[in-house]
Amino acid sequence: MLVGLLLCASVALAQGDAKRGEYLAKAGGCVGCHTEARDGATRYAGGRALKTPFGTFFGPNITPHPQAGIGRWTEADFIRAMRSGVRPDGAHYYPAFPYPSFTRIVDQDLRDLWAYLRSLPPSARASRPHELRFPFGWRSLVWGWKLLFFKPGSFAPDPGRGARLNRGAYLVNALGHCGECHTPRNFLGGPKKGREFAGASLAGGGGSPNLTPTRLKKKDDGEVKDFLLTGITPDGDVAAESMAEVVRNTTSQLTPQDLDALIAYLRSLPPLPDEPK
Repeated sequence: MLVGLLLCASVALAQGDAKRGEYLAKAGGCVGCHTEARDGATRYAGGRALKTPFGTFFGPNITPHPQAGIGRWTEADFIRAMRSGVRPDGAHYYPAFPYPSFTRIVDQDLRDLWAYLRSLPPSARASRPHELRFPFGWRSLVWGWKLLFFKPGSFAPDPGRGARLNRGAYLVNALGHCGECHTPRNFLGGPKKGREFAGASLAGGGGSPNLTPTRLKKKDDGEVKDFLLTGITPDGDVAAESMAEVVRNTTSQLTPQDLDALIAYLRSLPPLPDEPK
């Protein structure tokens, strides 16, 4: 009997939990980069444009369509993409795909995410090629970028922190990949060391705010939580379009416990001055 139970548990672990994967996809904001920004767009069928100083990237189709999507991938292909930023054919992904953060997602969560993606309706919409300035279209250059700025490996809890802060760190640094937009970049597109979450200028104008206590100390936890649930500030302002989408698709979908953990972790960060615009 015990052996049978262990075997069943092993099979469940290997297959992943699609329902749990759906929640993880929300926490990761996957729909935002992999769904075209228009009414009626097929979710996860790709087409979302991301403008950067290096050109425009387009989120690919990640539905299980065998030609247009990732239907021919194996679970190992998916984990390698997320953990190492490498395609099934061995080519490097551009870091517009935030694998520098996703590499921290733990194995079971990756299995659950994979199970969820496999459960999606397949879409035949072809992924749109990126439109990059010379010479950034050469994928071979990404190898050097990774050497400078990418450290693969899953999240390891800090034994000096409690469970809530470790959960918040995981949500912010791995699943939520908040630093990808809220950490300033150097001329090579790498994150500036020692400036994590200090805010950043964004391509096309505007910027992302400082997430360290320098900014957050002006609001109590209830105000921060209300903003992450509604996108409305205490004085009646509304979130900018990009953040409004994050609120709609991600932060408002988190459990109360996860939202509390996220806020607690941000408050634990060292306060940094705003990044100059």
